[in-house]
Amino acid sequence: MARVCLVGSEDCNLRYELLSRETAREALATYDIREPFANTLAVETVSLGAAVALCNDLNWYLVRFTDAAMVLEPSVSETEWLSRSLATAMRDDAVDEDERDRFLKVYGVEPPEDDDAEPRLVEPMLVTRTGDSIPEYDLRAVDETVVVRVSRDEFGA
Repeated sequence: MARVCLVGSEDCNLRYELLSRETAREALATYDIREPFANTLAVETVSLGAAVALCNDLNWYLVRFTDAAMVLEPSVSETEWLSRSLATAMRDDAVDEDERDRFLKVYGVEPPEDDDAEPRLVEPMLVTRTGDSIPEYDLRAVDETVVVRVSRDEFGA
């Protein structure tokens, strides 16, 4: 099962924006919607291909209301997400195996301000993996991070 997580832009309420529009609501109707982080929306799909297809179906909304769309594919990694662009390239067999692991965007995770809230993704940092480890997140003090593998083009390399 692949998981899709959409990260909303700061100036909108992603859940409201998607579920208040008929086409997006219908595309998401068959999924159990979760909110793992503040202003995100996550669903589980049957495969990497289905995850990419869902993002494609929601593209009009993603361009307007999200900062990122990422996919967690357990056959690639249990803990590291893929950017939408990298997930699409992997589905299409259009990326070298060594390149898919090298370029990363690391988000800090801030704990919730109160018990009823979700943790919040903050300030992504671009890093390059040069071995088995990655550089430490140093943009602010956080206890947790979320690692997203990105394509060479997204990284700007």
